[in-house]
Amino acid sequence: NQWEYLTRYTEDGRMSIDNNLLERDIRIFATGRKSWLFSDTVDGARASAVVYSIMLTCRACGVEPLAYLRHVLSELPQRATDTDITDLLPFNFTKAVAA
Repeated sequence: NQWEYLTRYTEDGRMSIDNNLLERDIRIFATGRKSWLFSDTVDGARASAVVYSIMLTCRACGVEPLAYLRHVLSELPQRATDTDITDLLPFNFTKAVAA
């Protein structure tokens, strides 16, 4: 009863036959699980998760993580607290650098 889902990739050439890219990205979390047990606080664990998420989003968007962090950490202090920062998201980074 799963045949439709198993063959869906044959109908759309953009779809991959496997999910190795996703599995590779998830592996970082699986191997880091033991390290996160030693986070001192819930906020510390949450901060680690946010950083990992940002780095993986950079990788998915083809953005150099160090260049992205330099840009964001130099831009954020110059903005007001209530300013919209969607232009600083990793998938908008290449547009901002090109402009």
